[in-house]
Amino acid sequence: MRIAVAKEIEVCERRVALIPDTVARLVKQGLEVWVETGAGERSFFSDTAYEAAGAKIIADTATLWGEADILLKVSPPQEREDGRSEIDLLKEGAVLISFLNPLGNPLVAQQLKNRKVTALSMELIPRSTRAQSMDALSSQASLAGYKAVLIAAATLPKYFPMLTTAAGTIAPAKVFIMGAGVAGLQAIATARRLGAVVEAFDIRPAVKEEVQSLGAKFVEVKLEEETTAAGGYAKEISEASKQRTQEVVAEHVKNSDVVITTAQVPGRKAPLLVTEEMVSQMKPGSVIVDLAAEQGGNCACTEPGKDIVWNGVTIIGPINLPSSMPVHASQLYAKNVTSLMQLLITKEKALQVNFGDDIVDAACITHAGEIRNQRVQEALTAFNTQQPAIS
Repeated sequence: MRIAVAKEIEVCERRVALIPDTVARLVKQGLEVWVETGAGERSFFSDTAYEAAGAKIIADTATLWGEADILLKVSPPQEREDGRSEIDLLKEGAVLISFLNPLGNPLVAQQLKNRKVTALSMELIPRSTRAQSMDALSSQASLAGYKAVLIAAATLPKYFPMLTTAAGTIAPAKVFIMGAGVAGLQAIATARRLGAVVEAFDIRPAVKEEVQSLGAKFVEVKLEEETTAAGGYAKEISEASKQRTQEVVAEHVKNSDVVITTAQVPGRKAPLLVTEEMVSQMKPGSVIVDLAAEQGGNCACTEPGKDIVWNGVTIIGPINLPSSMPVHASQLYAKNVTSLMQLLITKEKALQVNFGDDIVDAACITHAGEIRNQRVQEALTAFNTQQPAIS
């Protein structure tokens, strides 16, 4: 059984799929681990550290990809400089474990199907008690929520905490968190630790107690429809409900020094939460950090990957924020993928893809030349339907 760790070629990706500590545990299990030369450099893990953990360092990318039984990545497969996809380097029957964004980019599933690769998407790990140790979306979202608050605090031209000084009392910053998922809850906790007064909003009433337990005030909007989807995620709501939500939150946005938005819907454009009109009513010097920037943004003024100033308000649209903390992001992700791999490897160190396991079944998008996940198949069908006909 050969497990290979690929070097990420995406410019903004600094994470690595396994760290030396997890490599050592796999080697102790009797598994062979290959690591591509320089795979951990941007995460501050040297080739020497991987070798000391028992890994074999492989300089040739084609050899590493082509001879791996299980190939581990962080970001989805990319196009190489020679114009080929990394997917083309995999042998038939190999297992690929990575973030794959199959709902946002279903063409990747088509490519994996054609290559007859068994692909497990880390985005599709179910939210269940048993799968908690494999839940990479949650582990990385927690990092994003934490870092978003630090960015906001560094950008805001004010203190976060209340201070009493000889020159007078400084009022605490007012922070408004939109979305109380994993990222939002970590943002609440971090802003509270920095001494801010925090309010939080979510369309799911069930998260109210979690928000309050962290010391924030919950802004509640009563909607006449179901707002929670499978797995506890927020569900896309009707236009009428969106309008009602915006009316309620507008005043809270206006009075905040910092707004952090975290609302995302897998495979779809992020919902619009902060309109241009809301931004125009914020105080000059206020800050918005939009964690949904990669999906179009929760703020109408967001430009993905850029910091802009709009009517005196700084709007930050970070891309791949967990990657800015690559040491712990890689550590957590390595734990996630290692836990998942244990479901694929038998006691005899053989590869076995057991679709009777609910976690494997949910995460697997392609196997033996077929697309197994219905949602991914529907996304691919919709994508192909939208393409213009070739005359």
